[in-house]
Amino acid sequence: QVRLVESGGGVVQPGESLTLSCEHSGFTLPRFYGIGWFRQAPGKEREDVACYTNTNGAIYYADSVKDRFRLASGTLDLRMYNLQSEDTAVYYCGVVSGHCGYAWEYWGQGTEVTVSS
Repeated sequence: QVRLVESGGGVVQPGESLTLSCEHSGFTLPRFYGIGWFRQAPGKEREDVACYTNTNGAIYYADSVKDRFRLASGTLDLRMYNLQSEDTAVYYCGVVSGHCGYAWEYWGQGTEVTVSS
């Protein structure tokens, strides 16, 4: 059974940092895959935040976070710095076959991040 479990969310003030973690089990990654994070904020479209793909070893970041978020090498930890109110969302870790940008195939229950003063 595929299982992805996110953790690390919480309530922070603008400018603070958080690290999200993702534990995964129950499946074998395909030969080519993307693995990373996306977020869903109320009233907004889902946004892919960060994704690593083994097809070329690249990590892709959304323009909105590329200078503030980092996907830790070797883990699925998402390190978020200088958080802003627009980062408020439920964050999910996910897996996709093939390459980043394809539709996520597996994801967890999400962890909520609230940025508020």
